[in-house]
Amino acid sequence: MRRVAVSADDSNGLDSVVSPHFGRCPYYILVELEGHKAERVDTVENPYYGQHAPGQVPKFINQQGVDVMLTGGMGGRAIDFFQQFGIEPVTGASGTVRHALEQYLGGQVQGAEPCRDHEYEHEHAHTSAEGGYEHDEVGRLREEAEMLQQQLEEVMERLDRFGAR
Repeated sequence: MRRVAVSADDSNGLDSVVSPHFGRCPYYILVELEGHKAERVDTVENPYYGQHAPGQVPKFINQQGVDVMLTGGMGGRAIDFFQQFGIEPVTGASGTVRHALEQYLGGQVQGAEPCRDHEYEHEHAHTSAEGGYEHDEVGRLREEAEMLQQQLEEVMERLDRFGAR
């Protein structure tokens, strides 16, 4: 059995929206998988939502007995922390938790690439430390909109290949 944590913007279990950044999400959906079937789904609040120091969230995820951290994105240091804990970091997830799990299990989403904008990570850490919650929320929503736009473009390209548009 594998236990997968998925960063989420809400607490709707498998129907939750995947958060674009693992450390700034309000919830984690924990899914115990037997093969490709979800045997158990739990929701836990991110105790470091709004502000966290490097390594805190990976340590918390490790304490949940997780094997895989599935998310929209994370920085290079976070990837390193997860790997040190023996947790497989996976970035590029989007849509619902259910959709992200299907893509992960199907091999369409795998591996971890650091966030494109390293300057963004520095700004995030600085803003969070000062308690810039509103700015943090706006940035998170912008990231989510960009990821959804990318996902929509990919779906439209697939429809074009099938001549269904």
